[in-house]
Amino acid sequence: MTITDSFSSSYAEAREKFRAAAREAGAVVATYHNPAAGPPTGAGDEPLSTDTAWLGPRDATRIVYVQSGTHGIEGFCGSGIQVGWLSQELHRELPAGTALLLAHAMNPHGFAWQRRVTEDNVDLNRNFVDHGGNYPANPGYDTLHDAICPREWTASARAATDATLAAFGRTHGAMALQGAISSGQYGHADGVFYGGRSPAWSNRTLLALLRAHARRARKVAFIDLHTGLGPFGVGEIMNNHAGGQPAFDRVTQWYGAEATSTEAGSSSSAPVFGDTTLGLLRALPEAEVTGITLEYGTVPLGDVLEAVRADNWLHVHGDLGSPQGCEIKAQIRAAFYPDAEAWKRSVFDRSVDALRRTIAGLSQS
Repeated sequence: MTITDSFSSSYAEAREKFRAAAREAGAVVATYHNPAAGPPTGAGDEPLSTDTAWLGPRDATRIVYVQSGTHGIEGFCGSGIQVGWLSQELHRELPAGTALLLAHAMNPHGFAWQRRVTEDNVDLNRNFVDHGGNYPANPGYDTLHDAICPREWTASARAATDATLAAFGRTHGAMALQGAISSGQYGHADGVFYGGRSPAWSNRTLLALLRAHARRARKVAFIDLHTGLGPFGVGEIMNNHAGGQPAFDRVTQWYGAEATSTEAGSSSSAPVFGDTTLGLLRALPEAEVTGITLEYGTVPLGDVLEAVRADNWLHVHGDLGSPQGCEIKAQIRAAFYPDAEAWKRSVFDRSVDALRRTIAGLSQS
């Protein structure tokens, strides 16, 4: 299997490739079935699941945990990376006492339907907040919601809403606009980057699989695989921790100046609420967790955000089977998964580099 062969053209293909590669590598495989409906097939709705592969000693106290498909459609990239690692047997580079845990398609509904969000329209990477307390405020999003998510997706409607967004950016700055749209919001269930008002299925499943597989861990290195931000094919290493935390310093030690931070203004991402690293900290309170996001660039940020907005409009107001619906689905797929061999090779090579540096850092911590 070549590296480009590790990537798939559908969720169903990706799921089968991952399972087959995991079995071939001798992994212990587990499946978590998602009860939501997948896309219709000739034999009924497509089954949905998150699958895990464990490689290494069952009593390992050090674990490298790597997750794909947090934002469903981004699983095309993350799955290809995970299948490639398995086929190349990179787990054999693990030192004694260390295991590799792969979670494939953490948000299988979004992957299968080619969306970022879950079956509840929840952005999983904004869902790990304290749902028993006060939700983070995002007044910028509240102001802009009707412009971000208009009722019509016509040329004239988009021109009007784009003007509103541009005016906000001129007044408050480009990163403030990006943050208003993408940091997360908890008041508009039909909107984009919605963090939800309860733990999503994928949230609960993440906690369950970590408690099942990693409860013995004392040190955990976490890589969350994403696409959509930054230069084409470049894998940015984003520090998932706040400055001043020991984990923030560990990321800096492991990856050097390449590790970016929203606090320092060096990241292509705006600060976000409720990211998946908080889920690991909740599931593994006795472990020392060091987390990064490996984020691959695809198309310019404006095109990415427009694709997200268009897909939201389609599922709230539009017709999936219409010509416009098909165009929007092609648009969001291209925004998060460029189907180009050079991009796939670049993505995979960077992932191997990041994995090896993660293993080295964990072994020295």
